[in-house]
Amino acid sequence: MDFTETEEQLLLRQAVAAVATKYGHDYYSRCARRGLKTDELWAELGAGGYLGVNVPQAYGGGGAGISELAIVLEELGAQGCPLLLMVVSPAICATIIARFGTEEQRRQWLPGLATGVLKMAFAITEPDAGSNSHNITTTATRDGDLYRLKGTKYYISGVDESQAMLVVVRTGTNEATDQAQLSLLVVDTDSDGVDKTMIPVEIVAPEKQFTLFFDDVEVPADRLVGTEGDGLRQVFLGLNPERIMSAALANGIGRYALDKAAAYARHRNVWGTPIGGHQGLAHPLAKAKIEVELARLMTQKAAWTYDAGGDAGEAANMAKYAAAEAALGALDQAIQTHGGNGLASEYGLADMWGAARLIRTAPVSREMILNFVATHSLQLPKSY
Repeated sequence: MDFTETEEQLLLRQAVAAVATKYGHDYYSRCARRGLKTDELWAELGAGGYLGVNVPQAYGGGGAGISELAIVLEELGAQGCPLLLMVVSPAICATIIARFGTEEQRRQWLPGLATGVLKMAFAITEPDAGSNSHNITTTATRDGDLYRLKGTKYYISGVDESQAMLVVVRTGTNEATDQAQLSLLVVDTDSDGVDKTMIPVEIVAPEKQFTLFFDDVEVPADRLVGTEGDGLRQVFLGLNPERIMSAALANGIGRYALDKAAAYARHRNVWGTPIGGHQGLAHPLAKAKIEVELARLMTQKAAWTYDAGGDAGEAANMAKYAAAEAALGALDQAIQTHGGNGLASEYGLADMWGAARLIRTAPVSREMILNFVATHSLQLPKSY
């Protein structure tokens, strides 16, 4: 058992941190508030090979795993730049295409995903399906050499800055169970019949959320990824990386908040001594530090298990749960440590709340994780 990161992983942390520091939270927040994208940061990360560390080398990637991609996102978050699209484009989409795509599909999309030149959104959630993917109603009907898509997707991140999206659709129904037979299609975001409506949310982030309407959208049949009707199994290969990356994002936010709080508490002097010397502030910050480090350990375990080919479902869910709770706790205490300054834009804390709070709810809610652990880890009766 070895908890020491390799030299390559440590160098990766240092290199990504150096890039992220050049931009910092002020850049991230300014882009978000002005409706701009973090294109400069994304491009530099892509040019350095950091967005594609998990993509196979044969397709322009680094040939490493989710462990390394999680390091990249955590270090970005630790510098105040938690790029949500990293959870989607290189983690979910590249992972699924690398595993289930044809050789032609891999050569078409993976190099662009690896360099960041191509961004790909992931569309699974629907208004009436939520966490129950069996209820997906967006349909894809085969018509000769193409599929016709009809339906609605909800809370789809980054569609406005993505050239394509991996869409989960119903291509049939299991007559025995009445559950959807799902498939995966790569759809161009500018396809005729795709209508995008932005959902206003109280989150300060460059990535926006959208409702998508598919009105008889024609998609070439060769855009089918994997086997028709086997999409649910294929999706779950990408959902464990999604949970691990969400945990990494939250861990980065937790580290960012603690770094800001500790620096402030070491230097802020009110009663003749730095406020960090008072246990009323020191102990809550120490508690938050412990919880963030525990979440990082579980994230490391989940990523290692996934990369080693094991069943990472339990660890990935636990990591995502722990990291979300730890990040929120650390951020809340950092704001409290700053007093009134914690809510001032200058200190870059309160505007991180929405991103941190999002991880408790999405991509899978805290309650659904507890359901998973109760049923699969504790063997308790299924509650739904």
